[in-house]
Formats: sequence, structure tokens, C-alpha cells
Amino acid sequence: MIKTNFHTHTNLCDGADTPEEIVLTAIEKGFTSLGFSGHSYYEFEKDVTMTPEKLENYISEVNRLQEKYKDKIEILLGLEQDYYSPTPNYKFDYLIGSVHMLKKNGEFLPVDASSESNKQVVNPIYNGDFDAFAEHYFETVADVINKTKADIVGHIDLISKYSEINGYGQSKRFLKAAENTIDSLIKFDCLFEINTGAMARKVKNIPYPSLEILKMIKQRGGKIIISSDCHDRQHLDFGFDKAVKLALDAGF
Repeated sequence: MIKTNFHTHTNLCDGADTPEEIVLTAIEKGFTSLGFSGHSYYEFEKDVTMTPEKLENYISEVNRLQEKYKDKIEILLGLEQDYYSPTPNYKFDYLIGSVHMLKKNGEFLPVDASSESNKQVVNPIYNGDFDAFAEHYFETVADVINKTKADIVGHIDLISKYSEINGYGQSKRFLKAAENTIDSLIKFDCLFEINTGAMARKVKNIPYPSLEILKMIKQRGGKIIISSDCHDRQHLDFGFDKAVKLALDAGF
């Protein structure tokens, strides 16, 4: 298996390690390519996103590493561009389009902050109806490539991160909302991410997206990319074997 990862977070956002520490681990693990994708800045999540000052440091440091390690590994400079972040004024090698927050009645609501915050959003904001929360989420994701001009759709069913813990299943309404979103995104010829990050953090047993959703992507001729959504360099290739199996089971 050719090892690559293009969803990688450093200590300049909410990751644990410096960019260079991650590069050295990638080389040690036999990676051919490594893409950094720090969180784009937004005002209401300052703790996990890159401020403009940190973004400058991030760009400078990754550019330095590209030159230093060019004979050992390909390094790409990307950004995880959130739906509600300002448009970047730098030409990145690629963008991952993600939705971590929803906007309802002028208020920003977290999608994946914690299992408890999930419950607090569902009750009472969505009147206890998780599917209504999911429908709002998928409606937003449906516009993420149009809005961010990203190359990759990040963890398309991130809304399911705490669904097992909280007892929310993937109902017919949930899957229909996902299907409508895939139909909206497929025309952009983007990559759909198989993401093992929640497995590394021990909140899911399987990657995003679910097998059902991945089959929808395959049936529509969608293309996939496997990533670890790495926040700790030791997890750079975490769960890739399960991601490959999931892709094969979906027909890829």
C-alpha cells in the first residue's frame, strides 16, 4: 500500500506535534507524500483554529520543510477550510472543505465538539430530533465545495461522530439527507474522504463515512481518498487497513 496522508494537524492549531516532528514520523513510517491541513480561522473557535499570525508561521514552516526534505518525501501545503471561515488569500496546494459548526437563528452550533454538546444542541434547539439536526448539517455540507472551492470533502458524515455514544442511529431520514448531499457534491468532481480520525480518538469503531454512504458515493462514480485526520503523529496511518476494507466492501 502506498502511504499518504493529506489531513494532518500540527500544534499550530489543535494538533499535538510540530510540523517537522510529523514529517520525520512520516518518513519513518514509509510515507511517499504528506499534506498539512491546519484548521482555517474562525472567531468562535479560536482554541482549535489558526489565527492569522499562526497561519503565517504555518505557511513559512511548511515551505521550509518542503525544501529541507524534498529528497525524502513530497510535502504539500493544504488547509482545512471550514464553511464559515473567511476565504483564504493564499494559494494552497489543496483545500479540504469541512463543516464543524452550523448556524441557526444567528447562533453558531458545534457539530462535533463532544457527546454532551451534541445532546445540548439536539435538545432543545432541534426539539430532541437528531434527524432534524442531521438534515441541517447535510444541507450545509451540500454547499461546502461551492462555498470553499475545496478539492476534498472532509468527513462527510461528521455529524455521526457521537451518534453511537448518544444512541442516535442512521435512520432513513439521515441517509436520505446524506444521499441528497452526495447528489449535490458529485458534480464538482471532488474527492470524498474516508477518515479514521474518530477511531484514533476512540469515539468510533469505524471510519467516516458509513458503508451505506460510501456505497452511495461509489454508485454515483465518486472518487475517494483515505486520511487519518491526524492530531498525533503516532496516529498518522491509524486504521488505514480498516479504511481500505471499507472501500473494498463499498465496491471501490
